[in-house]
Amino acid sequence: MHKRGLTPLEIKMCNRKISDRVSKRFLTAFTLVELLVVVAIIALLMAILMPVLRKAREQGNDAICKNNLRQIGMGAELYAEAWESQIPRGKGGGTGEAWYQLFMPYLAQRPIDDDYRNVKIYRCPSYPDTEQTVCYVVNGWEFQSKTDIVGRETQEPTQFSVCHNLASTIYLADNEYGPWRPIIRRADDNGWRRYDVWQPGHLSNSNSEDYTNGRRVARDRHKDRGCNSLYLDWHVEWIAAEKMTINMWRFKK
Repeated sequence: MHKRGLTPLEIKMCNRKISDRVSKRFLTAFTLVELLVVVAIIALLMAILMPVLRKAREQGNDAICKNNLRQIGMGAELYAEAWESQIPRGKGGGTGEAWYQLFMPYLAQRPIDDDYRNVKIYRCPSYPDTEQTVCYVVNGWEFQSKTDIVGRETQEPTQFSVCHNLASTIYLADNEYGPWRPIIRRADDNGWRRYDVWQPGHLSNSNSEDYTNGRRVARDRHKDRGCNSLYLDWHVEWIAAEKMTINMWRFKK
C-alpha cells in the first residue's frame, strides 16, 4: 500500500512543535542559570552585610552597657546623699549586702518585689551568659599608702572626701566571663563575694584564671582587649586592657 507523504501544512505544524520543545528546554535552562546567579548575589550581599550588622549590634550593646553604668552612677550618688557621702565598696556597705542590693531604692528602674534580678541595668547585653544577673564588679581596693601597690580588700563604705580625683578613679567595671568566674543567679549565691576588685590579679591585664585571685575585670568586652568603666565623677568610658593600672583603682592618690 502506497504511504502518503506529509502535506506542507502538516510539515509546518510538526516543525513548530519541535521548535516549541527546543525553546522550552532552552528557557528552562536559562531560568536555572538565572536562579544560580541570584543565589550567588544574595550570598555576596550577606557576606558584605553580616559584618556591618554585627558591628551595628555590638555598638548598640556597648551603648546600652554605658547607659546602664551611668544609671548605676546616678543611683550611687543618691545613695551617698542619703548616707553622709558614703558609697559601698567591696562585699557591701558594711551591712552584709552587696552594692547592687544597696542601690535598689535609689535607681530609676524599680525592682519588682524587692528582687534585684528584675533590675535590667545590672545586666550587660554583651555578657556571654544570659543567666548572669550582675555584669559589673565594684572597686573594693584599699591601700595603706600612696606607694602601696598590693593593697587589700575593704568591706566598709568609703566617703567621697577621701578621693581627690574622682574623674580618674574607677568605681565599677565590666565583669569578666570565664569558667573561674561565678554566675550570680540569685541573691544568696556565694559567688557575690567575688564581685569586687582588690588586687592586681583581678585587673583586665592579668592572665590569672584563679577562682579567688584571677581576673575579674573583663578583658575583651565591646571592643578588642578592653572594657567599659564607671568613674567616681559618674562618667563612663572604655579602657584598653593594657592601659588599665592600679592607680585607676586608688581612692587616695
